[in-house]
Amino acid sequence: MWLHPEEVLLKNALKLWVTVRSNDFFLLQRRRGHGEPTGRITGLLVGALDTVLDSNARVTPFRILLQVPGSQISWVIASGAAIEEVNKHWDWLVHNLLRSLSVFENKEDAASFVKGKVKGLIAEEVRGRQAAQEEEPEKFREVLQKFELHFGLPSSEKLVTYYSCCCWKGRVPRQGFLYLSINHMAFYSFLLGKEVKFVIPWAEVTRLERVSTGLMTEAIRVNTRQRQREFSMFLNLDEAFGVIGQLADIALRRLLDSEGLELDRVLQQPTRITKRILEEQALREYVLALFRLPRGERLHEVASCSVWTPHGRCHTAGTLYTTDSYLCFSSREEGNCILLIPLSEVLSIEKVESTSLLPNPIIVSVRTKKAFQLIELPDRDELVENLNTRLRSLQWKQSMFRSKKDGRRSMSAPTPYYTFYYDTGHSDEEEIEEQVLRNTVNSEALMTAFHQNQPGTNDDKSKEQVKERLWEDHFLEFGRGVHMFRTDKIQRLVAMGIPESLRGELWMTLSDASSELESHQGYYTSMVQKSMGLSSLATEEIERDLHRSLPDHPAFQNPTGIAALRRVLTAYAHRNPKIGYCQSMNILASVLLLYAKEEEAFWLLVAVCERMLPDYFNRRVIGAQVDQSVFEELIRERLPELAEHVPDLSTLSSVSLSWFLTLFLSVLPFHSAVCVVDCFFFHGIKAIFQLGLAALEANAAQLSASTDDGQALMILTSFLDQVGSEESSCPPSSPPAAEETSSSDADIPAVGPTNITDLISESYEKFGDLTVRQIERLRCRHRIQVLQAHEDTTKENALRIVTPDVSIPPENLADVYDLFKTEHFISLYWGDSSSAAAAEAAAWRYADSSRSYMERQYRLDRPQFKSLYGLLAPRPGGSNQHSDTLANRTFTLLDQDCDNLVTFREFAGWLDTLYCEELNEKIRLLYRLHIPPALTESEDDPSLTKSPLLSTNRPLHVNLPSDVEGEVTDYQEQLKQMLQDLVKEREKDVEKPLPLMNQREFIQFCKTLYSMFHGDPEENDLFQAIATVTSLVLQIGEAGHRGHSSGSEVTSQEEGRGAAKDAGLDAGRGNGSLAAENEWTVSYAQILASLLTEQALVNFFEKPVDLSAKIAEAKEKQYHQRAGLLTLQQGTS
Repeated sequence: MWLHPEEVLLKNALKLWVTVRSNDFFLLQRRRGHGEPTGRITGLLVGALDTVLDSNARVTPFRILLQVPGSQISWVIASGAAIEEVNKHWDWLVHNLLRSLSVFENKEDAASFVKGKVKGLIAEEVRGRQAAQEEEPEKFREVLQKFELHFGLPSSEKLVTYYSCCCWKGRVPRQGFLYLSINHMAFYSFLLGKEVKFVIPWAEVTRLERVSTGLMTEAIRVNTRQRQREFSMFLNLDEAFGVIGQLADIALRRLLDSEGLELDRVLQQPTRITKRILEEQALREYVLALFRLPRGERLHEVASCSVWTPHGRCHTAGTLYTTDSYLCFSSREEGNCILLIPLSEVLSIEKVESTSLLPNPIIVSVRTKKAFQLIELPDRDELVENLNTRLRSLQWKQSMFRSKKDGRRSMSAPTPYYTFYYDTGHSDEEEIEEQVLRNTVNSEALMTAFHQNQPGTNDDKSKEQVKERLWEDHFLEFGRGVHMFRTDKIQRLVAMGIPESLRGELWMTLSDASSELESHQGYYTSMVQKSMGLSSLATEEIERDLHRSLPDHPAFQNPTGIAALRRVLTAYAHRNPKIGYCQSMNILASVLLLYAKEEEAFWLLVAVCERMLPDYFNRRVIGAQVDQSVFEELIRERLPELAEHVPDLSTLSSVSLSWFLTLFLSVLPFHSAVCVVDCFFFHGIKAIFQLGLAALEANAAQLSASTDDGQALMILTSFLDQVGSEESSCPPSSPPAAEETSSSDADIPAVGPTNITDLISESYEKFGDLTVRQIERLRCRHRIQVLQAHEDTTKENALRIVTPDVSIPPENLADVYDLFKTEHFISLYWGDSSSAAAAEAAAWRYADSSRSYMERQYRLDRPQFKSLYGLLAPRPGGSNQHSDTLANRTFTLLDQDCDNLVTFREFAGWLDTLYCEELNEKIRLLYRLHIPPALTESEDDPSLTKSPLLSTNRPLHVNLPSDVEGEVTDYQEQLKQMLQDLVKEREKDVEKPLPLMNQREFIQFCKTLYSMFHGDPEENDLFQAIATVTSLVLQIGEAGHRGHSSGSEVTSQEEGRGAAKDAGLDAGRGNGSLAAENEWTVSYAQILASLLTEQALVNFFEKPVDLSAKIAEAKEKQYHQRAGLLTLQQGTS
């Protein structure tokens, strides 16, 4: 196969290769020992060497080298395992290239020509492999070539699919093709001699929607920040809309929130994305949401089948989904019958003889001595073989885990849980009480010891007993445990409220947290031990919120309950540092602890945070905001009259945010809220959407009549406060949020008390047709809007900080920010994996405490900065080499933190000096570019010692590596350091005298001036003027040099040297002094005064440059220029 040319310094190192065929430019070689008689010692040695190497590192036995006559350097351009394969490549080279190479006078040019041809062959092979993955390979190859030809994007811009469509401009349709790639959507049309084409990056898409008009039956509307486009098509509209939404969602998650949102492994490698993978990913997301599976589960097989349902005494048709650790079944109508079987519970999966009544049956046996029968399975044999392979692998892992666990137990006694406390001013009495709890283990739910309604009325107890009997009957009919059948009947039982004695068990069952607990025995203990005594921002926030969690419940007025809550929250923060601790987790965990054992509560919290409410509790609560946006659309769709009277639904969604984050625990009376949690564990987030819609519908009339946001808030708060339950015979305890709003306003219509069971039943009746598939599709679209809203906020913050420091007009500054951000994105689009990873890491990095206001801050490394420099520098002039040198110096000068990154604030300050500052500031900048640290001894290869990677400023908070996470951080010291940094920043603002410039630096200064004037209309006048100034400055410097040498001005020189030393700009000058006693030097003031004597130079520097035109030109060129640079870098690397 053809290979990217790789340099080989020694053609025949260690005599490992034997030349088979050769000519002036190519060598065909065979690995020594391959195909030779076995008696030769060298062949045996080489063969042994190749054998012991890892399979990934073994060398193919044949290769072709490109050689340059007279040079010791060669390049490997092809290799193969068989001589026939390599001979085909050799024949192609001889017949197609060898004759052409003889016409090159420069042999290095000939080598470059061959390498270019080989890369073209490789690109063609890649294109062919990509086309082979599609349903119509030849047609896709043709479309791929058109896509590359029309838009000129790099070959790494992978085309995913395409559609024939019309793009509408007003009422005029334009027939053409819509191309969807991993980073862009592009449209091309050529009709009646007129060409129309445009490219829209997914990063610019702010909204996707389907619209209907009189002219078009239906169209896809794509909104960006600048404009909107509408596309219509006769076929595949649903498919196209889905693919566009997926690609935009994936791209934005990868580009804008890679830290907070987790993508599938395949999607993290964009070049592997195909239309088929997108379909598989959409199905996988649906299955994970429907069955609330762990996010790391991979979907393997999907098969239609029927399952024997004993309660119905029939086979129920549906679909079987198999993942790494689960067998999942869902009936054709979503929610009618669901079955979840963890592989950890399975004993065997066997085929049974097929009959006419039971075609292709299999039997799945589980530990509880039950068996499930599945029939009508296509490809049954392959399915059973794959399932048994995964089952054996899982059983082997479990046995290994148990053996290791037993070994550890034999070596050491079990370690109890410890309750740890912080020094928060407890009294001696409290400390003694805490010491008693040190070695206690909460093996029971807190509700057993701290029941609110003690001793309880007979009526309450009888109701609980009735519920318990109903559930026992249900277990007999539908099964008990994770693999029980989940049907409409269990939905009705859950809506009535789960009895307290079964609540913890059923929460564990319905969420499948029980499987996690079973497979991670001892995990919680180890998390508690590891997190014991550690201090971090998360633990401080946890301590602050401990006593705010259900403060009226007796369990949390007692050190036992508080200690258990502390352990669970701290252990989870240690398990998942990405989430750590988020407000509202304390309320949720406290309720879980009431009804479940401590370790079970921990795994329930894991299930909620990582599976059932994904992305809810991350740094920016993206998941909760996405669901609020989805909730707004559901209000418009399901409650149109309310939406018509309340046009701004953001008010209602802001009120409902706490409903979703706390599962109504913060707004409903306690017993009522727990019934909502019951529904949540059974139906997931769907239950919260339904209940939210039901609550709004019940108050629709009052909300429509409300005059302001405050009144709407009071209406909903008053209504929810009065939602009671059958269990709350005495005043229920509720979180503080529910108690603060007890007073009622006279203007608010009175709302009668509502029973939570009735409200839940009503929500199922009216909004029960809402499906998980619908919710997932809406989330995909609305996540785009939420991420773009965060991006707009980030931009506003950056501009607000920078605007006071610069004179650039706000509209131009916003455009410069967009160019700056696009430069970052281009590296993620088309850079290699290492540069893309570095660019993304830089965007999230906090360099010092003064930048802590930024949630996400884009920064540019040296290559990215040089690209923007070439686009925006007002007078690039001169040779490319000198422009590159100036760009390097400018980057070094702006990189004040020496972290090899430039922020937008630094970039905007540099641009402001060039376009908006006075002449003296422009000359000052030019002067600083020709003295250290900008000018180094070796500009071509600046050493790391001159550009250190470490910053002297320290962040207030850093993410520690996993091996040092346990170290205790002294935050008081960091606060002191932050104050010291602020003092240093103020000192930096005081203008200090610039150091003197020596003769070498002045020559470089003059060289830059000459290059700037090249091509200017007044070029001759400027050259004469600079010659005059140069002569004058040389005379000044020579006079000063003579004065220094005679010793008449030693004192002034010492003062200048001291000033430069204070400024810290004497790096790289010999032994650290400003200049030697007898060195020729001039000052900035002398150069400025000399330049002011020539009017031509003054006019040149004061001549205004149109920044708007430069920005518009940069927008046109940025993509193609940067793409070319990246392609060139990849080719030479």
